[in-house]
Amino acid sequence: MHEWSIVQTLLSEVERHARARGARAVHRLQLRVGALSGVEIALLETAWETFRERTCCEGAALEIERVPARWSCPRCRVELASGALLRCGRCGASAQLESGDEIVLARIEMEVAGAAEVRSATTGEGS
Repeated sequence: MHEWSIVQTLLSEVERHARARGARAVHRLQLRVGALSGVEIALLETAWETFRERTCCEGAALEIERVPARWSCPRCRVELASGALLRCGRCGASAQLESGDEIVLARIEMEVAGAAEVRSATTGEGS
């Protein structure tokens, strides 16, 4: 159940960003989770609901985008069809994973002290 530790790391990272920007509240997080990351979305959501209490994310929504696995040939740069043999049909090279194993905190929407509007911070950092 590494989803619990993922959420704890996520909360620490968000709190760091919120503190650095003087945020009063965090309203929404956008997370990209790869299909091959080994993360069980339902367990991640349960962990989120459990651990966000009494943090800057207490009222924040968590939006999760599932990223499908994409494979390509490292030589030919041809993308392989989903479910295909993980070997290039042109040159025979073993396929290379292009995306689908990531866990990325893509966006934090927070209310910054002294600002009348909600500001967004795109982190681009992985967890």
